[in-house]
Formats: sequence, C-alpha cells, structure tokens
Amino acid sequence: MNAKTTGLLILTLALGIAASGQKEKGKRGGGKKNDAQKYTIEQAVSDRAQLHTICFSGLAFITGDYGASTFIPPGKVCDYFGFQYMRDIDAAQKGHNPMFLNRVAGNVLHILNDEQKKMFADLAEEQAPQLVELAKMRLPLIKAFWLELEADKPGLNKQAVIKTVGDIFERDAELSIRRAEVMAQVHASLTEEQKAYLGKMKFGDFNTWPEIDQRDKKKGKGKSKLFSVAYMTYASEFFSWTAGNTEADTYFCPERHGTYFGGFYMKDMPAMGKRDFDISTSVTGDSGRTFVEEVCTPEQAKILTGIPDLQRKVLMETIDVRRAFSIELRKLLAGKTPDRDKLLKLGRHYGELDGEMSWLYTMAFAKVNRTLTEAQRTELVKLRNLEGYESAPYYIYSRGAKEQPELGDVESRFFGASK
Repeated sequence: MNAKTTGLLILTLALGIAASGQKEKGKRGGGKKNDAQKYTIEQAVSDRAQLHTICFSGLAFITGDYGASTFIPPGKVCDYFGFQYMRDIDAAQKGHNPMFLNRVAGNVLHILNDEQKKMFADLAEEQAPQLVELAKMRLPLIKAFWLELEADKPGLNKQAVIKTVGDIFERDAELSIRRAEVMAQVHASLTEEQKAYLGKMKFGDFNTWPEIDQRDKKKGKGKSKLFSVAYMTYASEFFSWTAGNTEADTYFCPERHGTYFGGFYMKDMPAMGKRDFDISTSVTGDSGRTFVEEVCTPEQAKILTGIPDLQRKVLMETIDVRRAFSIELRKLLAGKTPDRDKLLKLGRHYGELDGEMSWLYTMAFAKVNRTLTEAQRTELVKLRNLEGYESAPYYIYSRGAKEQPELGDVESRFFGASK
C-alpha cells in the first residue's frame, strides 16, 4: 500500500465499519432478512463468538506490527448510543457498508436547522483534539503488549494494564457524557415537523431512509479530518440514540473489547478508499476459527480455547456496567440530570474490566507466539491476506501518522512486580 492510500481517511469507515457478525453479505442467517434481528448481547458473549473473535485478534497481533495494532475506528470509543446495534440488525443488510452511516447522517443533517447543526459543529470543534488525546492514551499500552509478545518469558504487569485501561475508559466516559448532553439539547429543540420526518425513519431499516447521503461540506471546510469525523458521528448517533432504547445502547459486538491487537486494521484495510464496499462479516469468525483449529497444535489451541472460561465472569459484568451507564445517561433525554460521578466511576470500572480481559489475551497470544514454527508463521501470514499493505508507524484512529509521540518509560510502567 502506498503512503497516500495508507493515510486516506474515509469517514464512514473510520466511524466503526468493522463488522461483527458471522456470515457474509447475502449469506447471513441463510439470506433471510429477519435473521438479522438475531444479533443479541447473548450471541456476542457466547463462547463461540468470543473464541473466534479473540483468535482473529491473535492472528492480527502475531502477523502484524505495532502500527497496525494502533488502528481503531472512532466508532469503537464513546459507543453508548446504540449505533452498533442499529448497524448489526439492519433489515436491509447495509449495516456494514459505508453508505449506511452516510445515509442516516445525511437525513439528520437534512432536517436539522442551522442552529441545531451548529451545536454539533461546536461540539466537534471542542472534542476533536480531545479525541486525539484519547487515541494517544492507548499507545503506551499497545507498546507494552508488543514488548510482551516479543519477550522470551512473561512479565507484563496485570494491575498496570488494568489501571491504564481504566484511565482510558474514564476519559471515554467523560467525552460520552458531553456528547450526550449536546444530543439531548438538540433533541429537546426539535420541531413537530422534524420529529415527524425522523419518525418515518425506522431504527434498523436502511430501506426506510430517504436517499440523502450528502455530507455537510460547509461545516467541515478548513477543519481537521477528525472534526468532520466527529460531526458525522454526532449526526448518526443522534438518530440511533433517540430512536433506540437502553438495550440497543447496552449491546456490543464480540470485538468491542481487546481492541489493541490490529484486528480492525486487518479487516478494514481492503475497504479503505472505497465508497461502496461491503466488508465481509464472515472474515472474523472464519479466520479466527482457521487459526485455532487448523494452524495451531493441540497444545497451542488449548491456550486459546481456555480464554472464554477465564474471562466469563468479567465479560458478564461488562453487560451490567454498560446497562447501568446507559440508564443513567438516558436521563438527559427525559430532561433530567444524570449523576456525573456515577457515570465516571462506571466508565472507569468498564475500562478495568476491559483491561483484565486484554491482559489475558496478550499473555495467551505471547505464549502461543513463543512456540510457533516457521511453517506455522508462513501459514498465518497467508491467512492474514494483506500482501502489499504497509501500515503507518501508528494511527490516530484510522488516519496514519508518521512521527511517533513520546510514550514514556513503557518498561518501567508495565513490567516488573505488582505493587
């Protein structure tokens, strides 16, 4: 991949195009539209979905590099607004096509007045640099994971990982609260005509949305790419949040956690730069299954297949935390004031849970990596299927950057005895 292609930012891809299902377009659930409705939290946390998703991340990690591991769609942060669920259950099966976000955002921006759109623009101006800092908070953690992967023996400090991811998610919660406050203000200002227009757009049915895909070019003129990404995010999530419910907000796809290993890079890169591209929703499950069942030895496979049991209690707790966060945040739509301290504590705890699971994944991937033969590594590179692609030194979400920021003393921070 040349530098121009690597650096290309496609807004809708960056906002969370990564697919979370198990079947390809046209084949999902045997091709029956109503089977798209079967996407549930229960499916997302099932042993099978978790195992294959984790193994997909392991494949990406072992065959990738530090830069690829930093790639993440911005839609995977501040994700308490039901957009992922609306995408996954879409009756038209357009949820994993760039047109999906363009269409919903286009309709929202079409019906909002200038004052309402300015609320989103002002928020994007405020949060764009904050989102950059949030992305940079991940970098020392990812570097530590890579040091563990390449080490001769285990040494990654579990508590250091948990604390760091807690910090990241608390900041994520802070940005989410502010986003919700503005979206609630816009919602409270809707006219009856605007409510009627949006009411005709069904949650989770692309076919009911008028063919309006234009972006608001005036608002993004002279602004950063991340400003435009944030602005479009607010427009799309405004609809999913106000038209959805607590369960939609609570829902997450199997790949929501442990986002530090390059799985999004491995899956999304073939779609970068393409306006109308359906990312295969089978690639995660199929590649993860092949890695653990066909490439790994029984001893190596046992390391990976044991993860669902080890993380089950923690994973189940994430559901309770997300639901509590959603319920509290939704008070804003009812004109009430949520408990900010409670939300921040929930956000931090959510991050601590994600950190614990991510530590488990890292230790398992590193253990497998130490035992791989050259023949196995060759097979895994083929399975990666990204010949000719070259990652940037690191990414701010999906936009490549050239100069590595200062990461501090990663070894002292993440290695050594627990305190």
